[in-house]
Amino acid sequence: MSEEKKPQEVGIKITDEILRGVYANNMVVAHTKEEFFVDFINVIPPQGIVTARVIISPGHMKRIIKALSENLSKYEAKFGEIAEAPEPTHVASA
Repeated sequence: MSEEKKPQEVGIKITDEILRGVYANNMVVAHTKEEFFVDFINVIPPQGIVTARVIISPGHMKRIIKALSENLSKYEAKFGEIAEAPEPTHVASA
């Protein structure tokens, strides 16, 4: 008789600094074959600052996109459709 494996629970710690969060009103995505780079940027003209950079494997990026899509659908089902923000009028450069 085979025993079904249950997912192992992993405790997650979060520092006070990360818990506070950061604001971003822009985002830049770049990639190589092995990784995606997602820079979250707070732009206040005439300049912006990267507030967080997340480096993600392609497989995890696909799972993140799926999770974001599912949560956006749930949000809109509960609170109504979200109007898409207009394209920024400024260009971010590193």
